Amino acid sequence: MDDDLETARKRVIFRSHHSGMKENNILIGAFADRYVPTMDADDLAWFEQLLLTTDDIDLHYWMVGRVAVPANLAEHPVMRLLTEFRLVP
Repeated sequence: MDDDLETARKRVIFRSHHSGMKENNILIGAFADRYVPTMDADDLAWFEQLLLTTDDIDLHYWMVGRVAVPANLAEHPVMRLLTEFRLVP
């Protein structure tokens, strides 16, 4: 299971750096670098599903606080980490 989890973590980190929107590549990529290595399997699967099913613009606006996160996503621990994350160069 550990090998599968490590493979999934690498996949999600790669996907986070290659979203298709440069701003998200930087922001979500930095988030993934910081938090994905310690995510458990459930949180990792939730985050990967979010990346696969959410429009890049929506995700960006939620992270920077331009638009409120939908209620069905807002209370998830990973979403709270995403919206609280600040990239400090």
